[in-house]
This record gives sequence, structure tokens and C-alpha cells, in this order.
Amino acid sequence: MKKLAFIKEIIILTLATSIISAAVFFFLMPSHASVSSIAGLAIVLANFIPLSVSMITIILNVFLLIIGFITCGPEFGYKTVYTALLMPVIMGVFEKMFPDFQSLTGDATLDVVCYIFFVSIGIAILFNRNASSGGIDIVAKILNKYLRIDLGKAMSIAGLCVAGSSILAYDTKTLMLSILGTYFNGMIIDHFIFDQKLKRRVCIVSPFEKDIREFIVTELHSGATIYKAIGAYRMKEHNEIITIVDKNEYQKLMAFVDKVDPQAFVTVYKVSEMQYMAKSNPERIFD
Repeated sequence: MKKLAFIKEIIILTLATSIISAAVFFFLMPSHASVSSIAGLAIVLANFIPLSVSMITIILNVFLLIIGFITCGPEFGYKTVYTALLMPVIMGVFEKMFPDFQSLTGDATLDVVCYIFFVSIGIAILFNRNASSGGIDIVAKILNKYLRIDLGKAMSIAGLCVAGSSILAYDTKTLMLSILGTYFNGMIIDHFIFDQKLKRRVCIVSPFEKDIREFIVTELHSGATIYKAIGAYRMKEHNEIITIVDKNEYQKLMAFVDKVDPQAFVTVYKVSEMQYMAKSNPERIFD
């Protein structure tokens, strides 16, 4: 079983890395933009170094992996090493298969838009497998460790530095396209990755509190807590149920509440972070 799980993991990582590599070759390279990636920096350096973009990318990734292991220790794991080395290899295959490739869209701006969309899918798959494509991620971890810069900010700083490098080889239009592409790339990746992970904190006041509580516990297999609340208008005491659910559970819960008590008072808050214990065993938090 462990062997099958490992093979499945490698297949998924390979698929995600292939998507990212294809996005770089078919969209980012024709646009000449340097959008928040080591491959973007390689596109700029290829104008000064007599090597292919894939070769420069693998050299940079190996260098960063070595620096990362020296400075941060072996915390990257085999997944990051595998994807960081596989990506330039796949790019090299594309370079051999399509030696004179120009652009699928014929427009640099549209190329960047397509790149952002497809690379976000690949990165989201890697993120959900606790992996990354290396490169910029390694730089961000080094900045985080030694300069105490938040990882998100470190990623933005590294990405903007890569985007800014485009001015060394291209015109102002490409520079602006690189900077804007980096900004929107971050937004889209946040949507693909973090918005899908958002939980919802649902607070419900209803006379059918027992039915709702049982639905949460038995049907959603989630935890809940009940508070005593007093209405300010009539000073009447009510029970308020509070639970944290994901997107699918939220839809089921709202459908049930609307069925048993359309007049229920419901407030909803988005929750982006929870302590590990709450995620793994909510009953211990709520009960």
C-alpha cells in the first residue's frame, strides 16, 4: 500500500510540474516577462548567457537547493527536490520538440494571463501535496529565517526582484508586464490555494437548537459549542450554536437550517487559520 501511495504521489507531482513547465514554455517564454519565478529570471539571463532557459533554470534551482540545505537544513523534503529538478528537464524536452516556438496567442499580455492561470493550477496541486516548485520558495524561506520577514512578504519581495530584472534585457513595457503579472499571479494563487481552504464560523440562534446541534454532530460529523446569549431588546435568554465548517459542510448546514427554521438568526465569519488541534479533533475544543 505504501508503494502504491508513493507511486500515486510521484504521478501527481509529475503532472503538476508538467503543467507548470508547459505554462512557462508556451506562455511565459514567448512573452519575455519575468513573472515571480526562477524560470522568469532564467528568461532574462538567457539574453546574456549562451545557455537555454531550461539549462539556466536547472543550474539556478540546484544552486538554491544547495544554499537552502546549508542555511535551512533538510526541511524541503524529496518532493521539492524532485519538482525543482524535474521542471527544467520537462522544459528542455519542450525546447527540443518545439525549437522555434513563438507564441500560441500572438500577444504578450494574453500570454502572461494564460501563464498565470495554468501555473496557478499546477502550484495549487503541489501545495495540496505539501510540495512546491522550489526556486522562489527557497529564497523566501532563507529571507524568513535570517531577516525575520514573513513568508508571504518574502515571496512578494523575491518575486518583484525577479520582475524588476526584466529591465536589464527588455523595454519598459515588458518591465510593467512583469510587475503586474507578478502581482496578479500572487492574487490568483491565493485564490486557488488559500480561498479553497477557508473555513466558516457559523453562529446560529434558533428555537430548534437541538435539531441543528444533532445535525452538526451526526450528519456533518463536526463539533459545536453552545453559549447562553441574551437579546438586548427583550432581554430574553437564547442558546447560540457556534460551529466551524468547510464550504461543502456550510452549504449542507444552511440547507438544513432553512428547512427546519427559515427564521433562524445566522451570522457567518470566514476563518483562514485554526490551531492544529481544532482541525484534527474539534470535539476537544468545543466539548
